[in-house]
Order: sequence, then C-alpha cells, then structure tokens
Amino acid sequence: MNIKDVMTLNPVCCPPNATLQNIAQLMRDEDIGEVPVVEQDGARKLLGVVTDRDIVVRAIAAGRGLRSVTAGDCMTAPAVTCNESDTLEDCAQAMASHRIRRMPIVDENGKLCGILAQADLQATDARSLKEQVADRVSTPH
Repeated sequence: MNIKDVMTLNPVCCPPNATLQNIAQLMRDEDIGEVPVVEQDGARKLLGVVTDRDIVVRAIAAGRGLRSVTAGDCMTAPAVTCNESDTLEDCAQAMASHRIRRMPIVDENGKLCGILAQADLQATDARSLKEQVADRVSTPH
C-alpha cells in the first residue's frame, strides 16, 4: 500500500512568521496537533513543523510569549519526512524509529503534499503497522 492511498492531501500549513498564538488557534480550529511550516512564496517547500508539544516545551515552559514567538523560532527543523512514492510500511517504520505521530509527506522537490498521522494508520487494514508505530511512539524515551 502506498502513502498516497492513506495520507491527508494538502494539509493545513503556515509560514515561518506565523505567531504561535495563530498556530495554536489553527490547531484548535482544525483539530490537529502539528502544523507544517512552509516557505512564504507559495511553493509549499517544507521548512519544519510545529507540534503542540513544541508550543508547550519551547515557548510556554520557557516563559516566551505566544504573540511574539513565531513558527520559525520554535519549529522542529529539519522535519523528518517521507516521500509520496514511499510505501506505507517505510513510513510506519520511520515514524516508529523517530517516535513521531505525524509524518509530513513531500514530493520529489521537497514540497509538502500530504501528512500521514498515526490515526490514518488506524483507518487501514495494516494491523502490524498500527501496532508497530503505537508501541514505539508510546514508549518513553
């Protein structure tokens, strides 16, 4: 099975100058836990990702203001990615080895084209993949 068959196409994303307050609101409104950060020129070249954990650990816990800190200030970069032509198995293995719940998917030019979440694996028949990712991601570092 290919990633293209399961991933969410054209995920919500933000530019590096978006404030964390804007990103947190986007997460709330879209019911998502990660926002890919892309170049501002509209090309959707992936620069990094901001997760709900990034906001808490890199901004709030550090006493930084959500209105003044930007995605570029606290994003995880470079982001771990998979290519849209990779198999679902390859992606699940990468998610498990990096202990991440959401994988940005890029095309051959590094442009964001989708995202594969742990929840997307739950919607497939690939029981062993679901278990592999869930077990590894849930294990404390």
